Amino acid sequence: MRTVAAAPIRTAVVGFGISGRVFHAPLIAANPGFSLDVIVTSHLERVAEAARLYPQARILPTPEELFKEAGNLDLVILGTPPDIHFGLAATAIAHGLHVVVDKPFVPTSDLGAELISRAADGGVQLTVFQNRRWDADFLTLRKVLASGALGEISSFESRFEWWRPEGFGNWRDTVSLAEGGGILHDLGAHLIDQAIQLFGPVDRSYGETANRGPHPDAADTEAFVSLQHASGVRSRLWMNGMAAQAGPRFHVLGSRSGYTKWGLDGQEPALAAGLPPSDPAYGVEPQERWGLLGADGATVPVPAERGAYPQFYAGLSAALRGDGPLPVNPSEPLEVLRVIEGIHALA
Repeated sequence: MRTVAAAPIRTAVVGFGISGRVFHAPLIAANPGFSLDVIVTSHLERVAEAARLYPQARILPTPEELFKEAGNLDLVILGTPPDIHFGLAATAIAHGLHVVVDKPFVPTSDLGAELISRAADGGVQLTVFQNRRWDADFLTLRKVLASGALGEISSFESRFEWWRPEGFGNWRDTVSLAEGGGILHDLGAHLIDQAIQLFGPVDRSYGETANRGPHPDAADTEAFVSLQHASGVRSRLWMNGMAAQAGPRFHVLGSRSGYTKWGLDGQEPALAAGLPPSDPAYGVEPQERWGLLGADGATVPVPAERGAYPQFYAGLSAALRGDGPLPVNPSEPLEVLRVIEGIHALA
């Protein structure tokens, strides 16, 4: 496997919408192990914003222009719609570049397995940006589970819900199910991944999907998933872009007590507002949003762990230098895709 010996890791971000602008570019710019050398976007307003925020980076209009300069790069990050992930990742691999693919990984598990095989044959690293593993609430829940305070877990509920009746205003409104669109592909990739990280492999799954958004020919805008883990835990997951009132983010029941957490992790809005990851306030949840542990009438707030999206790129930097494993093994998002495909086949 090819490693990166020189410092910093020369990086290109393809796409400057929510993924590239809010997540990848700020996280790369904040990590001294990387240099943000190229941003690919042809959208005029985004070109201007990228140039303003990252004057050291070259702004190129197309991936084709990027790959002409592959010899001057080490890493490509794909913050593009899922329907073009496979083609771009395969081309990057063919040019000897390491690749980060934003989720949804690719439209099908067959395509995911093909990319993993090509990366292995090409001697490059391929990973998927499952950043919700570093949400403050998820890190806190992992700590609560590890403490044993809940006892034997019987039920895990997880929700990711918004009120966006007008739609998302991006590819999520138009990309078809066959192209990797829909909320189950999008948010389900996070919630199913989190459930498997917490409770292990899935034996059986069931799901329901529906499109209640403003675009009648679009993929699903809401989904419910039930997973039976080999560990015996039952996970129930909701994702919805049309929720006028959101349910609890996490609701976990055990033999000793329960744990309930409301509200979404604050790192995405903080990054969107321009708060750098180096700021002491980054990733810190206010006390009024802490989750509650215990039984009704006798609950106590659990101090939140600090949100830690920068850890993804810290782990990637080490992996590309041969000093550790990838932050996300691509076989894990591949398994999530297989669960999603099984649900879509029966929904």
